[in-house]
Amino acid sequence: MSTLRHPVGPQPKKVYWRRRLLVLLILAAIIAVVVLIVVRPGSGAAETGGTPTSSPAPTTAGQAPDAAATPGSVDTGADAGAAAPGDVVACAGGNIQVTPVTDADTYDASAKPQLSFTITNTGAEPCSINAGTSQQIYTITSGSETYWVSTDCQTDPSDTQAVLQPGVAVSSTPFTWDRTRSSADTCSSPDRPLVPGAGASYHLDVSVAGIASSDSKQFILN
Repeated sequence: MSTLRHPVGPQPKKVYWRRRLLVLLILAAIIAVVVLIVVRPGSGAAETGGTPTSSPAPTTAGQAPDAAATPGSVDTGADAGAAAPGDVVACAGGNIQVTPVTDADTYDASAKPQLSFTITNTGAEPCSINAGTSQQIYTITSGSETYWVSTDCQTDPSDTQAVLQPGVAVSSTPFTWDRTRSSADTCSSPDRPLVPGAGASYHLDVSVAGIASSDSKQFILN
């Protein structure tokens, strides 16, 4: 104990005290580094106050319904317009074939389906039909549940009197479905729920002027 307070040796006492002080400083620095590594100041706030990177995806659309989600007009084409609507008879329902169309069979999670239809006069003579957006109804179902109907939130419907030539399929302009459920009460809501994805199967049906498609168009949403 006496050698700690009164160092002995050939050198002056202050040399030994300086050496001991240097050793103590080095030991203190090592202890401080170890404490910093173990405690990691500030890490607790980051772990408790940050947003988890594995948080689940929202179950709602989180935005206003897609403004483009309204039926498109009918493109009668150059050949179909050879005669004026007033010069031909009205189409008979039994001679009209409506076929739903989607731009793909399977959609990635970020992809939005493009919906349209073709309408064909299966009769032997040209005929006239109102195929405007006021006469179009798109319906999307899965199983027994109806998820979306175009007339729930349709705006500014219009009439388009089209002349259909025999055997010529006339296409409508595609429009975007935003993958949300529809209802007349949620047209302007930013929280319309998304329909299920992850491989869910859906069917598109279309009717024009009261004439329904005989077959639906199936598609998959991932």
